[in-house]
Amino acid sequence: MSRFRLVTLIVAITLASTAALAVAQRSRWSREVRPEMVDRNGVPEWKNDEQFKSDAFTFVRIRYESSGGRGRGGGNWATDYPDSDLNFSYRLHELTSLEVDPHGKILELTDDELFDYPFIYIIEPGRMWLRDEEVTALRRYLLNGGFLMVDDFWGEDEYATLYENMKRVFPNREPVELPLEHEIFHCVYDLKKKPQVPSIHAWYSGYTTERADADEAHYRGIFDDEGRMMVIICHNTDLGDGWEREGMDPQYFKEMSEKYSYPMGINIVTYAMTH
Repeated sequence: MSRFRLVTLIVAITLASTAALAVAQRSRWSREVRPEMVDRNGVPEWKNDEQFKSDAFTFVRIRYESSGGRGRGGGNWATDYPDSDLNFSYRLHELTSLEVDPHGKILELTDDELFDYPFIYIIEPGRMWLRDEEVTALRRYLLNGGFLMVDDFWGEDEYATLYENMKRVFPNREPVELPLEHEIFHCVYDLKKKPQVPSIHAWYSGYTTERADADEAHYRGIFDDEGRMMVIICHNTDLGDGWEREGMDPQYFKEMSEKYSYPMGINIVTYAMTH
């Protein structure tokens, strides 16, 4: 075989391999994530009463295909998964009277199945940019009684990206800062301040924030015409890391997970399911 033909063959094989790898990586998340595919990493599993199976609360994480807010690359919808979702579902099951699905679920905003679930979770939206069809689907979901929790993004640039997305969903509605007196901070656990939970890595370095312009945690709501909260935006805080990392460091668990992340998360779900 000539040197030219050999080089050509090597290039062709490399390109084919790269394409196959890209398809494989994409198909990893494009298929349904079934319970048996997820390593629970020691999180207990339980069974719900069959007659209440369809009524069990399911933690639904939203998978978004992002082209990157403000041109900084794609979003990180899978951050903290699956430990965050599994741990939170377990604690919700353990600490409340709710029937809770032990597995959780991953959905896209355009999935028809979305309307079977009253609560959805979006993480790290600071570099997210929703497609037009996702914007339309989210608006329809929220106006039909759904509830969205947004978590784990920091600083003014990341908030600006999330704000732009939400203004596309609701051009005539503004996020409203929730005062500490709001019921969502007290409905199950009586919180004395708005929780600011840093990632465990920031906490190890002695910080309670992850950005220089993110000193204060903000909790904002978006409401429908009847005053029902449809969205809670948890900004300059990372509740999900408190769920994910609960077993990583006993002191982090005591100071952040147990004291703030779980109480705030349980309050949010309880409030959403009762209003």
